[in-house]
Amino acid sequence: DRQFCDRGTQYRAAIFYHDAEQRRQAEESRQALEQSKPFQEPIVTQIVPATAFYPAEEYHQDFYKKNPVRYKFYKYNCGRSQRLEALWGPSSAGHRRP
Repeated sequence: DRQFCDRGTQYRAAIFYHDAEQRRQAEESRQALEQSKPFQEPIVTQIVPATAFYPAEEYHQDFYKKNPVRYKFYKYNCGRSQRLEALWGPSSAGHRRP
């Protein structure tokens, strides 16, 4: 129930699937990641059927664009960029959405 510094059930990771093939692919992907062991702790991402989706409130949308300084401090203080770089290489730490 966390992602970097963020804690709580609202930060729980999940993969949502629409059909049996998507579920199979999600389980296969999770299993491959578990076997590669990039993390010290077990992967707890749930794989669950997709249900109704509700977008977040507008002030949550594109937070990193609307609050660039605040987001930069968040990333640095949580060690997010450093952890992503350690796991996936230098290009991942500075990743930005298109």
